Amino acid sequence: MIRRLLSIVVLSTLFLLCPGSALAAETTSADTASVGDARGRELLQQRLATLKGAERGQVMPVVENVLARIFPGDRFYALRFRQYPVALAPPDPLTSNNLFVVRPNGSVEHLPDVGALELFFRAALRPVTADAQAQDAARAWLRLAQEFRQDGFLQFAIPDDSLRVTARANGGREATGKALVTPQGGNQGEIAATLTFDGGGSLLTVSESANIKRGIRPICQATKLLDPDPVVRGMAEQAILVMGKGAKAYLDEQRARARPALQEAIDRIWRQILSEDR
Repeated sequence: MIRRLLSIVVLSTLFLLCPGSALAAETTSADTASVGDARGRELLQQRLATLKGAERGQVMPVVENVLARIFPGDRFYALRFRQYPVALAPPDPLTSNNLFVVRPNGSVEHLPDVGALELFFRAALRPVTADAQAQDAARAWLRLAQEFRQDGFLQFAIPDDSLRVTARANGGREATGKALVTPQGGNQGEIAATLTFDGGGSLLTVSESANIKRGIRPICQATKLLDPDPVVRGMAEQAILVMGKGAKAYLDEQRARARPALQEAIDRIWRQILSEDR
C-alpha cells in the first residue's frame, strides 16, 4: 500500500507486427544489432580485462533509437559499480558510473564524466542543420548523461514536450531538454541540459544542471525481516516494498548468505513485491 502511495507508474507498450517482407526486414535488423552488440561487448571486455577490479562492475548496454540515428555504428555501454548497501571502490581510472563507446573502427573510448561526454559530442556529432537534429542531439545527451547520476534505483523519462529548439542571432540553434526522474520509491528530480550550435551546425557549448533526490536505498533492511521487534520488522518490510523490483540484486545477495528462515522471509517479501507490481 505504501509503495503504491509513493509511486504510481503507468506503463503502456504498443507492438506493431507487420507481415511478409517487412517482418523479415525487422528480424534481419534485430539479428544485425545482436551481432554488433556481441562484438561491442567483446571489445569492451578486452579493454576491461586490463583493469584489475573492473570485473566487479556491471556492464549494461545503453540502447536508444536516437543514439543510432546521430552516432551510427557507435555502441554505448554503462559500467556501474554497486553503491548500496556497501559501495564497491572502482579501480583507477574508473569511477562509480562510467560510459564506454565502442567505435566502428574497433576502438574503445572511456567517458568517466560529463566533461568527457562533451568532448565526445564535439568530436563525433555530425553538423546539426535542422531543428529535428538539434532535438535528437539534446535527447541523446540526456540519455547518456543520466548514466553518471545512476545508482541502480533511478528511472528517467525524457518527455517530447521538454525538447525545444530556438534560433540564435548568428544563424545557429539552441536545444534544451529535461530528463525527469520517475517518482518511484521516493525518487524525485530532473536533469536539464542546453546545447548551443553555431551557424554551421557545430556544437559550441553544453550546460547542464541536475537536481535529484534519492529515495530509500538498501542498508540492512533484509537482515531485519526476522527482528524480534515488530516495529523494526515492519519498517524493514515497508522499506523493501518501497524499493520494489530495484531491490532485486540486493535481496539476492542477502539471500545467498542467509539462513533458511531468513531466506524464506526474503522470498516472501519478493513475492509480495511481484504481486503488488501486477
